[in-house]
This record gives sequence, C-alpha cells and structure tokens, in this order.
Amino acid sequence: MLRGFYTAASGMLTQQRITEMHTNNMANANTPGFKADQASVRAFPELLLQRIHNQGVPNTGNTLPSGKTIGSLNTGSYMQEAIPSFLQGDLQDTGRKTDIALLEQNVPFDPQSGQKSALFFTVQDGNGDVRYTRNGNFSIDGQGFLTTNEGYYVLGQNGQPISIESGDFQLNEDGTVIENGQAVGRINISIANNPNRLVKEGNGLFRSENGQVLPSALNNGAVAFSLKQGFIERSNVDTAQTMTQMLSAFRAFEANQKVLQAYDKSLEKTVNEIGRL
Repeated sequence: MLRGFYTAASGMLTQQRITEMHTNNMANANTPGFKADQASVRAFPELLLQRIHNQGVPNTGNTLPSGKTIGSLNTGSYMQEAIPSFLQGDLQDTGRKTDIALLEQNVPFDPQSGQKSALFFTVQDGNGDVRYTRNGNFSIDGQGFLTTNEGYYVLGQNGQPISIESGDFQLNEDGTVIENGQAVGRINISIANNPNRLVKEGNGLFRSENGQVLPSALNNGAVAFSLKQGFIERSNVDTAQTMTQMLSAFRAFEANQKVLQAYDKSLEKTVNEIGRL
C-alpha cells in the first residue's frame, strides 16, 4: 500500500512543476523574444523485487542466499527538465529605430542530433561574458553603445560593441548599421547547431553549455536571415494551448491527490479496525 503513496506523491510533484512552468510561460507571453518551455517527463527506473531467503548447502552446514522473483515495481514519474521551444515568434511593428527583429529564413539541421539550428543576437556584459538572446528590444546608452534593456552590449561582426553617435541610423537587412551615410558596423548573428544544449539564464538570455563562443552565421552559405528595423519578435507562447495544458496538469494533480487520500483512508482503517483483532 505504501508504494501507492510514493507513486501518487511523485505524480503530484510532477504536475506541480509542470504547472509552474506553464505559469512562467503565460507570464512572459508579452516578453519580446521569449521562448516557451516544454516539459520533459520521465518515469523512474523500474525495479525488480525479489524475496531473499537462505538455502542450506548439503553436507556443509552452510547457507547461501537465494532469491525468488516477486515482480516489478514502478515508483512513478518526474519532470526531468524544461526544454525551450525555439520556434520563430511573430513580428510586431513598433516604429522604434532601436528595435530590431531577427527573422530566420533558412537554417540547417544539426546532422548529429537532427535538431534544427537557431540564430541569436550576440551580447556581452560588463565582465566580458558573452550571452545570446532573441530579444531585439535595444536602446542606446549614455556612451553611445547599442545595448539590451539589461545593459548588455550588442556585439558586431568584429566582436566589439556597436557604437552609434545618434539615434538616427538605418539598418540593412544583413545587419549593417548605416549612420550619416557610412557603415559603422555590422550586428553579429550567432548560430547554435543544437540549441537544446544552451543554458537558459532568464531575461531572455542563453549561454553555451561549455562556455565557448558560438560560431557566427554571417557569410555562412547554409544560413539565410534578415534583420527588420522598427520591429520586435514577439514571444512564441501559444496562450490558448498553454491554458489548456495548465488545466490538464491541474486535473492530473487533483486525480493523484484523490488517490493519495484514498490510500490514507485505507491505511487509517487498517490501523484502527483490523489492528484491534
């Protein structure tokens, strides 16, 4: 009977974590460039139960352990990880020159994992650590550098922050920044061959798993993209589908809760009534 407690409890924990994940997705439905998480649910390893007893060895007086198979036991499920979905979000017209949307047109598949590659803006914090994002809601700081809302510098093709003297600039679709009729830099776009290996840090930022810098997608013949000035990429959260999944997870949580209560009542009856005999 106690096995049922463990199975029902693990199911409740799994559904609770799935609900928390969908809640976070809903909270970021209007966050530019946000990539919705998807749950990866796995079953705990199946156990094989055996009854151990001692069996005597003839003429020696010694005993050796032997087992009799009882059967298998599965102790429930758990949420292994939350995997971001890197599907392209819709573009929204903002009219702001510092808003830039990255539109994927053609990206290859990773031959090893079969996963579709993903493109990102390359940004850098004050310590020189490189991060990646799809949130193109940029601005120009007091020193004239193109930055994210968190203060990360947007890197150019040469690996240096892009400096813009004024807010009046034009951006070509290939990422070239034009100011006063002169090219002052080109926004670097990085490619992750297997984006599932990226680590999600929050605020729309990702980092590589091993800390290495991702390769540039510029001048890569297998990659086609365009940058849209005055647009941002919206979140790829499907609010209707997310709400449905949240309700399903809540109902599954309730079902496991009812099972747990039923086991509790059966155990109470066993202790208080059968135990008297």
